[in-house]
Amino acid sequence: MSMQKPSLPKGTRDFGTIQMARRNFILNSIKETFQLFGYQQIETPAMENLSTLTGKYGDEGDQLLFKIINSGDFLKNVTQEDFSLGAKATLPKVAEKGLRYDLTVPFARFVVMNRNELSFPFKRFQIQPVWRADRPQKGRYREFYQCDADVVGTDSLVCEAEIILMIRDVFAKLGLTDYDIKVNNRKILTGISEAIGESGKEGPLCIAIDKLDKIGWIKVKEELAQREFSEQSLSKLEPLVKLESNLKGKIEFLKEFLAGSEIGLIGVSEFEELLEILNQMGEDLDHLDFDIMLARGLSYYTGAIFEVKVNGVSIGSVSGGGRYDNLTGVFGLPGVSGVGFSFGVDRLYDVMEELNIFPEESLKSTQILLAHFDENGFRYALRILSHLRRAGVKAEIFPDLTKVKKQLDFATKKGIPFVGICGDNEIETESLALKNLDSGNQENLKLNEVISVLLGD
Repeated sequence: MSMQKPSLPKGTRDFGTIQMARRNFILNSIKETFQLFGYQQIETPAMENLSTLTGKYGDEGDQLLFKIINSGDFLKNVTQEDFSLGAKATLPKVAEKGLRYDLTVPFARFVVMNRNELSFPFKRFQIQPVWRADRPQKGRYREFYQCDADVVGTDSLVCEAEIILMIRDVFAKLGLTDYDIKVNNRKILTGISEAIGESGKEGPLCIAIDKLDKIGWIKVKEELAQREFSEQSLSKLEPLVKLESNLKGKIEFLKEFLAGSEIGLIGVSEFEELLEILNQMGEDLDHLDFDIMLARGLSYYTGAIFEVKVNGVSIGSVSGGGRYDNLTGVFGLPGVSGVGFSFGVDRLYDVMEELNIFPEESLKSTQILLAHFDENGFRYALRILSHLRRAGVKAEIFPDLTKVKKQLDFATKKGIPFVGICGDNEIETESLALKNLDSGNQENLKLNEVISVLLGD
């Protein structure tokens, strides 16, 4: 057999031990916060029936679904005629399943299938990989993790307020301090399109103004003109785009601007109610930015929308979400409204790496390596190992008889802070020579003293 050079599929990657320790630090921080706010974790299978996935993400999404070929003789139902008709005709006969594309559609399916067992409002979070047959490029993978939290079965704005608090809680744990939680309301955007005289065109309006911070107002104006927005409505829109004001000022301005739009005013009062709830909870408005041009290109949002940007880094948004009216309608259960958001775990990782704020202790696994000179020391170390682990100390033994220097080098390379040397003297006195590799200090300690040093008691 010839030697095969190992490789990974395009658009995928390994996470080594350092990356995993850092990812776990992020994920554990997020999980703790979700649980603190009453969210419970679910998981759904990596694969779903293609009938569940197709038609939910638009034509482009359907192209990007990874299909799984049926097991066994997958061509058995395909005729010569199907082949001549091409992929569209053959696909349903050779593939019934696909890898999940996001966590929202599987969640909707889960809610519909389990609706009689769940207690509503139902708060769930889900942290799993998703797959997209996209062209891989920097920061874009074919397999990546999503981390979603949703509440379904209530219209209460308490949920929106709690999302803001959850984001702030997670960022405090991660050590991120300079960021903005941009909030807007889809109804305000609908109101804006009515107020400028382009009723029913909030779709194209949102798609265009979503690009404001990337391409600027002049280019956005050109795009809107191409989408048949009149000169008059664009000049009505301009003061909104250019508005520089504080929270209160923006609210006052919008109340006047949207005076003729009922839905627009509902959007403004929903935002005011959100602020009032935060106020009643005794919370401040730190990091909260009312961004009346925030659009989030997705069409299914119907209420509040969020986006979180960390300042001073090259990466775009690290979290986003919003309220929707009809999560489960496509599966025959209309009228389930909810609000959800997700953290971009990979993006958060990149942000923290760029800012260099991963805590050192997130990487530490083993706290002590037991080293030995000979067979006697080795046997003594084996006995001590179990004591240490039972006390909750992360400990390991160097498994081979070799020079002590080699054992110390191993500990240094693996980032193990302490070495417990087991020599004749230690065996006699039932103790350990505890060496701190950082300071180079070494002292002879009884086992219970070693344990309290390592556990920081």
